[in-house]
Amino acid sequence: MGMWSYALAYLAAGLGAGLVTFGAGFGIGKIAAAAMDGTARQPEAGGAIRITMIIAAAMIEGIALFGVVVCFLLASIKP
Repeated sequence: MGMWSYALAYLAAGLGAGLVTFGAGFGIGKIAAAAMDGTARQPEAGGAIRITMIIAAAMIEGIALFGVVVCFLLASIKP
């Protein structure tokens, strides 16, 4: 049972990190699409929209990095 627990822990960490990365990429893509749509509708608000988009993308990246770190920390714990 010992080797299986290591294998499952590494598999779960890899899947978790992949899901976090996929979710962050999808979220940032949705933000960029909405920002482009907003800028196309109101070109004079492009600067404010861009700044808000960059801040939101940075927050999503921070959450994604935290998720990946947690996944790999849980994989490194000895069962």
